[in-house]
Amino acid sequence: MQRAGVATWIGRVISVLMMGVFVMSAYMKLHPNAQFTEGMAHLGIPPSLGNTLAALEIMCIVFYLIPQTAVLGAVLFTGYLGGAICTHMRVGDPYYLQFLFGVVIWLGIYLREPRLRQILPIRR
Repeated sequence: MQRAGVATWIGRVISVLMMGVFVMSAYMKLHPNAQFTEGMAHLGIPPSLGNTLAALEIMCIVFYLIPQTAVLGAVLFTGYLGGAICTHMRVGDPYYLQFLFGVVIWLGIYLREPRLRQILPIRR
């Protein structure tokens, strides 16, 4: 068994921290409160879609955290966050946080997956 390097461990920590954000987001969608309902109304999304969005987030989380499907999970998160960015742009809200989440998700998988670093090398 090969020892994990520092980059791999940093990637794992980043990935777990990011997934904590999305677990909390899914939880809030499954247990809506007044603030959630107001936020969804502001974005033009019916609160009844909360369960569906939470299920999509949970599916992305599971794929992202399983090493064999982690890259697929990152791709799915990219699509999910692309939709979030588009939704925020449509109502004139800032979308830098969703963009940053996408970058950090890919940073986490890039650091923890050596094969991805071979395919997408950073050149000096």
